[in-house]
Amino acid sequence: MITNKKIKVFSRYLLGIFILIGAYANAQEKSISGKVISSEDNMPLPGVNILVKGTSNGAATDFDGNYTIKVNTENAVLVFTYVGFESREIPVKGLKKIDVTLKIDSNNLDEVVVVGYGSRKKSDITGSVSSVKSEELNAFPVLDAEQALQGRAAGVAVQSNNGGEPGAPISVKIRGNTSIGASSSALIVVDGFVGASMPQANDIESLEVLKDASATAIYGSRGANGVILVTTKKGKSGRLSVEINSTYSAQTTTDRLDLLDADQFTAYQKALNPAFVQRTTSNTDWQDLLLKAGNTSNHQLSFSGGTDKINFYASGTYFNQEGVVINSGFQRTSFLSNIDAQVTDKLKLGFNAFGSRSNKDGISTQADTGGRGTGDVMSLGFRFSPDLGLFEANGDNSQDFLRDGIDNPVAVAKESVDETKSDDFRANFYANYDISKSLTFKTTFGFSSSNETRGIYRPSTLVLTAGAQGGIGEIANAKRTSVLSENYLTYNKEIGKGNLTLLAGYSYQKNTTERFSAGAQGFTSDSFSYYNLGDGSVQLIPGSSLVETEILSQFGRLNYDFDDKYLITATLRRDGASNFAANEKYAYFPSGALGWKVSNEDFLKDNSTISNLKLRASYGVTGNPSIAPYQSLASFESIYTAVGGQTVNSVVPNQQSNPDLKWESSYQTNFGIDLGLFNSRISLSVDYYNIDTKDLILGDTGQPEYFGFLNNQSLKNIGEINNKGFEVSISTRNISNDNFTWKTDLNWSRNRNKVVKLIGGDDVIFDASPGHFTRDQTHILREGEAVGVFWGYEYQGVYQGGALPAGTATLATTPVAGDELFTDIDGNGRITAADDRKIIGDPNQDWILGVTNSFTYKNFDLNVFFQGAFGGDIMSLTHIELANGNSNSTTEVLRAWTPTNTNTNVPRAAIRANDITSRFVYDGSYIRLKNIALGYNLPSNLAEKLGMDKIRFSVSGQNLLTFTDYPGLDPEVSYRASGAQNSNVNQGFDYGNYPTVKSVSFNVNLKF
Repeated sequence: MITNKKIKVFSRYLLGIFILIGAYANAQEKSISGKVISSEDNMPLPGVNILVKGTSNGAATDFDGNYTIKVNTENAVLVFTYVGFESREIPVKGLKKIDVTLKIDSNNLDEVVVVGYGSRKKSDITGSVSSVKSEELNAFPVLDAEQALQGRAAGVAVQSNNGGEPGAPISVKIRGNTSIGASSSALIVVDGFVGASMPQANDIESLEVLKDASATAIYGSRGANGVILVTTKKGKSGRLSVEINSTYSAQTTTDRLDLLDADQFTAYQKALNPAFVQRTTSNTDWQDLLLKAGNTSNHQLSFSGGTDKINFYASGTYFNQEGVVINSGFQRTSFLSNIDAQVTDKLKLGFNAFGSRSNKDGISTQADTGGRGTGDVMSLGFRFSPDLGLFEANGDNSQDFLRDGIDNPVAVAKESVDETKSDDFRANFYANYDISKSLTFKTTFGFSSSNETRGIYRPSTLVLTAGAQGGIGEIANAKRTSVLSENYLTYNKEIGKGNLTLLAGYSYQKNTTERFSAGAQGFTSDSFSYYNLGDGSVQLIPGSSLVETEILSQFGRLNYDFDDKYLITATLRRDGASNFAANEKYAYFPSGALGWKVSNEDFLKDNSTISNLKLRASYGVTGNPSIAPYQSLASFESIYTAVGGQTVNSVVPNQQSNPDLKWESSYQTNFGIDLGLFNSRISLSVDYYNIDTKDLILGDTGQPEYFGFLNNQSLKNIGEINNKGFEVSISTRNISNDNFTWKTDLNWSRNRNKVVKLIGGDDVIFDASPGHFTRDQTHILREGEAVGVFWGYEYQGVYQGGALPAGTATLATTPVAGDELFTDIDGNGRITAADDRKIIGDPNQDWILGVTNSFTYKNFDLNVFFQGAFGGDIMSLTHIELANGNSNSTTEVLRAWTPTNTNTNVPRAAIRANDITSRFVYDGSYIRLKNIALGYNLPSNLAEKLGMDKIRFSVSGQNLLTFTDYPGLDPEVSYRASGAQNSNVNQGFDYGNYPTVKSVSFNVNLKF
């Protein structure tokens, strides 16, 4: 029988047991503390979740990344998780302090990707979008982030317009040339400002490349060439953070031409003219005098911070480059600031400002003529005779009268002046108001201004260039302004198992360009350069112009995902542009896309191999408005005429109107697959696209001359080209453990373009050779062929004497042994320009590649980046000129045919015209070690002792190795490739390019 007394005794014993258990538990429970930082920049991570594995016991880090958590057992395991980073599990094992470094999860499907006028989760994207991370853009020092894009995204071709020239513009093309006469350059949008210039790479938070019509159609008439969306850095809540980023690079040229020395040159000229006598005892290496060691320094100071109500980011950067060619350089000072304020729970305001001042000290390169006395520094350096010195006996600059007569290149580089001063400013304000939980309104207003002044002076000391004119001075100014206003509503609502997002907006942008130019010659002194034009005895005709364009748009987009499996995107934009004719001011640009997350279906949901599988398909229409304004209007041209023996101003009809001139439109289909394997340790993305660009704006020259128009070419929408290709991106996490990681990123793309339709089906022939070549055909547009294929004579080797080989002939009427042999297309036994030229090469690259391997070991990291292009041909106009006998030459002439050296492909030494032949068309394939970088992060506890959050040192090398068979300075060539049509058609030409540079860079990065 259980009595009350027994119950009381039992209760006392039970209570004692509980007390003992509690005391034991308290004895076992201990506190663990530490700090969590990011592996990317060693900065603390606030809000990291820490959980004792297998329990509900958890904690989170504070603003400074610190945490404290209690555990009850020595066998406890702490799990650290944070959005955008790889999770980590760390056993306690008796430790009281555990500091953790989290690595960014590059394959996180919940990553937010910026798209036009909004953002989407990466897993919900239906279009073709490539993201380039900030660390990739900052892997090596560059002036603009466009340079850092090369090899980083599939389908994106990046090239300098002039080798390694300081301050040279960068060309970015996405999925090939989508036009012939209009620009094919990608549209750049920075912080919502359409048509902005690219900021410093250090200031960029994220960069997205929109490639297919589903992604770009929201930009309508300006989306045909792809869109690059840039988001600059913003402040974060927490204490003030200050960062110093400083880089110094030592630079040299990647290669030099192997030219004849004085003795070889003398022997070569004697073979051409036995009476030739070496003119001086000099043995001058002109490349050695023109090229020097260059350097680049880039210094940035930034600070950021904020509260839960307001945050800010501001930076200032100084960039200075001394070029590898004497007297060339570029300096730029810039600033960027971002301020965001949460004024109320519903209203958020923001302001972004960017400004820069730059000064470019240019030298003459890529000259379009090189006749008597003229030419660019590089081509003059190749041509100038090595048996001449810097100066004549009387102390004047030397000149070379071997044939035409040219000024010496060192004097041209040192004494000519070519300065470009630019001031750029951009400001953008936004207000974001939450009308309701589901509906948001955003308005933005932006303004940008660019003021550029270029001054050129050629002194009278350059006797052959400007001596007869007494010096030549010119100055030109261009001021460009842009005003942009955009307003749009975003509606987001969960509907059952689905999520609906609607976007509707209105946009207006006006661009204005004002220009003027003036010049004079015949100066009493060269001392004042181009700043004293009034002193010139001969005033050149001044010029001025005003150009205005406006674009008015309405746009909308629908995104719907159902059950996290099925995705729909539909976009429509209506654009009206002043560029186009009265009957065609407005056009519609629709697109649609479907996505299927196959991996979320029940039959794949728990698959241990396939962690992600998404299929995508899209179709849409985008436009290209990039033609000069007023082209649809009838116009007059000012001329001078004589009336009564006196010169008077007059006008004549220039072109007739075309009231039906309209947009070029690209119709694009895209199929894609995104695949993740083994918990996304392997991520693969493949896209196939087809782009038909129709209504190409071409010049119809069929207008009769008796109509009386000065310009017999009228613009019409007649023409079509096609681009199609594949893009592959692969990312693998090969090894990932506490001390060592190895990740590989590879992108590969292949594009094929074809001319489908031209006016009347007739060929269009172009000339990209310098004016003094006196040849008028170098490349051609032909239906069924790629854009801009080379056109000329097909070289068949050296004539050995006797009967001509079947199907060949020489340029000479009477062949001589050692002459060049060419294909005799019409079979008449002689070579003529009218009948014996054919397609002799294709400058369009077959495919491009980028491969990055990233390694980390404790606090060390190593990045190795290879970039390459394969299959594109190069026509070396430089080698054509150096083989004509009129100047110095490459050492190739040492292998020239002679009666005792007949087993050669090099013809006999002779004076020749600069004929365009396949002999000088070379394979431009290359693969380059673009960057190799080794970095070290000082341990955080040591950095803290020095009062810093981060101390990082790195050393890197750029363009250290290039593997190519091209005999020129560099296979990345771009002679006469600036301007809309030139950038599409003039591809693969090499002449007078500024040399590409290789560098070794040293960087220190400090954060406080």
